[in-house]
Amino acid sequence: MTLDTQRTDHDADNGFSLVPVLAALTRARADWRAAHHRATTPGGRELPAPETVERIVAGLRGALFPMRLGPSDLRQESEQLYVGHTLDVVLRDLVEQVVLELGGRPNDADPAQRAEIRGRAHALVRDFAQYLPTIRTQLDQDVLAAHGADPAARSVDEVLLCYPGLAAMIHHRIAHRLYRLGAPLIARMISEAAHRATGIDIHPGATIGAGFFIDHGTGVVIGETTVIGDGVRLFQAVTLGAKSFPTDALGRALKGHPRHPIVEDDVVIYAGATVLGRVTLGKGAVIGGNVWLTESVPPGAHVTQAGLTRGPRPGPGTD
Repeated sequence: MTLDTQRTDHDADNGFSLVPVLAALTRARADWRAAHHRATTPGGRELPAPETVERIVAGLRGALFPMRLGPSDLRQESEQLYVGHTLDVVLRDLVEQVVLELGGRPNDADPAQRAEIRGRAHALVRDFAQYLPTIRTQLDQDVLAAHGADPAARSVDEVLLCYPGLAAMIHHRIAHRLYRLGAPLIARMISEAAHRATGIDIHPGATIGAGFFIDHGTGVVIGETTVIGDGVRLFQAVTLGAKSFPTDALGRALKGHPRHPIVEDDVVIYAGATVLGRVTLGKGAVIGGNVWLTESVPPGAHVTQAGLTRGPRPGPGTD
């Protein structure tokens, strides 16, 4: 039975057919593909699959913290076996997604090109796998920073299992490495999965030092070229964004130019603060709640809505 003749009782009762809808969608896809020089020959999908990428991240979370974020029935005597098997599966899956990002469809005609892309994908994932112990160490420091800074945190396990800021940082540490290695689309998919789950929006290009803590977290935005030092603490609804950016002759934004803040070591930024542009917040500075800041701040300074002051750092924020 063809689509031209297949009609349900529901269709007949309501007087509509899918035939013109399908025809219009076909034209829209063809127009888009032609405008963006996309492949029109038969073959598999051209880009990584979001559900596969999220499954890879779930496996990496379990492999990094097997007895906390791994399967509920895991026992310590089988921990090593679980980690090895999980990494074997998810890294193989990651290779296939990287192949797609690099432009290698399964049915592409040029075998030499397919082999070259697959070789690049294998090298990228191999380098990523070698970096996983560093990611685990970075995340351990993030957990300790949260536990040490938040009086409401009863244990490091609570931080790991419950804190949205730590969940966002697990995604970010993974995504940032893939971004640097040359898989920016997959990295962005990972960061957006964390954004949906936590309300914390960290671009995978942002560079974040050790012992980073986002308290509460909802509404935090950290832009692509942000550089954050060690021991930095942010509260909810903080924006580290761009004030302006260069454009080309057609008014299109130029990519990759530094346009977000540099936050030096031990800075604290309280809830609702907005810091825009390539400004520097000096070491140990404290930015008060709801401050709008577009200029650099010297080390040790305290910025509030009332103005710039120097003096002892204020106490912890609300829990």
